[in-house]
Amino acid sequence: MGRSQETFNKKEVRNKKEKKRKEKAQKRLNRKDGDKKSNDLDDMIAYVDENGNLTSTPPDPDKKKEDIDVNDIVISVPRRSEEEEDPVRKGTVNSYFESKGYGFIRDSETKEGVFFHVNNVLEDVKEGNLVSFEVEMGQKGPVAVRVKPIK
Repeated sequence: MGRSQETFNKKEVRNKKEKKRKEKAQKRLNRKDGDKKSNDLDDMIAYVDENGNLTSTPPDPDKKKEDIDVNDIVISVPRRSEEEEDPVRKGTVNSYFESKGYGFIRDSETKEGVFFHVNNVLEDVKEGNLVSFEVEMGQKGPVAVRVKPIK
C-alpha cells in the first residue's frame, strides 16, 4: 500500500484550524444566548477621587464635600525669585586641550563642569588657572563664554 500524502505537520495545522473554528462557534453561541460577563464592564470603569487620583471604588454620595472658592485657585508658572544671579561665575580650568581648542571649567559654586572653546577665551588660560566666565546655552548644553583668568 502507498503512504498517506498527508504529513504530520499538515495534520497538526488542520487540527489547530478545526479547534479554532469550534472555539469561535462556541463564543458566537454564548453571545447569542446572552452569556456575557458583566465583570468586563466593571473592570474597565475607573473613578476619580477628590484629589484627582484614579481609583476603582465609586465615590460615596453621602460624604460631605468641601466648598472651594474659585478665586483661590492659582494656575501659573511660579515666579522667579527677585534675586538676580550674578552672570559672572568663577571656577578653575579642569582640563584644557590646546591642540583641539577646547576645555572644561569646574564651577566653584555648583561644582559642575562647563565646556569652553578657544574662541570664547579673552586671554590665554592654562590648566589649573582660576578664571571668571559667563554661562550661555550652546547647541549641546551650557557653554562658558568670555573666559578670562583672574589675577
